[in-house]
Amino acid sequence: MSQTHTHDPGTARFPWAGMIALAAAAFLAVTSETLPTGLLPELASGLHVSTPQAGLLVSVYAFTVVVAATPVTALTRRIPRRALVVSVIIVIGLSSLLLAIAPNYAVAVVARFTGGVAHGVFWAVAGAYAGHIVPSHQLARAVSITSGGVSLALILGSPLATILGHAAGWRVAFAVVGCLLVVGSLVVGTMLPRANVPGVGTATAGIPTLTGRVPAVTAPVAVVPHSKRGVRGRDASIRPVIVICVLTGTIVLGSMTLNAYVAPFVSDAMGLGIGAVGPLLFVGGVMGAVATVLVGVWLGRHPARAIAAALVLTTVGVAILAVVPGVTPVALGGFALWALAFGCLPPLLQTRLLQAASARFRDTASALYTTAFNVGIGGGAVVGGAIYAVWGIDAVPWAALSVLVLSVIMLAVAGRVRSGSSVPAADRDTEVRAGTEPA
Repeated sequence: MSQTHTHDPGTARFPWAGMIALAAAAFLAVTSETLPTGLLPELASGLHVSTPQAGLLVSVYAFTVVVAATPVTALTRRIPRRALVVSVIIVIGLSSLLLAIAPNYAVAVVARFTGGVAHGVFWAVAGAYAGHIVPSHQLARAVSITSGGVSLALILGSPLATILGHAAGWRVAFAVVGCLLVVGSLVVGTMLPRANVPGVGTATAGIPTLTGRVPAVTAPVAVVPHSKRGVRGRDASIRPVIVICVLTGTIVLGSMTLNAYVAPFVSDAMGLGIGAVGPLLFVGGVMGAVATVLVGVWLGRHPARAIAAALVLTTVGVAILAVVPGVTPVALGGFALWALAFGCLPPLLQTRLLQAASARFRDTASALYTTAFNVGIGGGAVVGGAIYAVWGIDAVPWAALSVLVLSVIMLAVAGRVRSGSSVPAADRDTEVRAGTEPA
């Protein structure tokens, strides 16, 4: 039987079962998203198109997430959060099943577009879900668990599904992943606590827009004091959320400028050959998993300081790869440092985002974060490709380094992501729920 109670983050225990179920859904969703990359030749042959055309299925998915995440999340704001999470997981699964039976390229594009829309909403809502069911001091743990699902998808999910596709056919691989997503949605619906979100599921439901006012809330949850709302009643958390999202997009842009072309960089610039690409990608995935554990156990307690340290170390790792790619021991160390440090940044940035956003703005903030992240992914591939085409693979890490240095400067100037600036919105929510005055 599914849980029907409302989860109060101020009094309830940490929802381990629900967060693990959400991590499993993230594992399957990311596996579905990235699976075409490993099966492009098979997709091209089966759909009777060229390999570059098959590659566009990856782009369709990513840019659909960028375009759809924020508006579709806003349109579905009145749907209870748990029901919405379950629904979008089902849609992602059905899109994978549709691709498995696609008779032609056009149907495959429709399948990826549909999956991209649902994927954007999934991360917007699932990313914010932790902020609705756990107190502020447990946000890092909750976010790191969900991020663990992503890391496992990159380490195990995509490689295993690719192996299955090579052995049994790409249609079988997509069908299996699609069926697992549909079944997984039932598990998530059973194990995930219901989130207590102001205004959701009521006739007066609404979320603040970038220019609108925050509607009145009658539910027994925290309300941001009028003095914290800024001019014209705007939610005061909008500005720090935008700063975090812009910073996130820039950081991801820098890292993806190199990451999108890591295969030719490893084989040519580092001189290790194409056979070393797979093992190094596995190492990168393991470093990402280690990073997730570090955030959940230690770094998440001080996200502002941890973001600064991880960003600087990410920049140092890429700098090593730019300067001495041919010195194998040093370059391998730089690669590992880059993977580990960058792996810390997404959960840390999302933790800081949820702390900065008010309760009513969290879903929209998470949607903006998803959009910024995917813009960084797509933009990084474009920038890296342009640099590669004009100056060669050796110039790509220098372009990545330039963007990351810009990110460091932006973080220093912004001043929003630092310890002791002000009481985050999530902390104020917890304090009000507990019946105390905000500090």
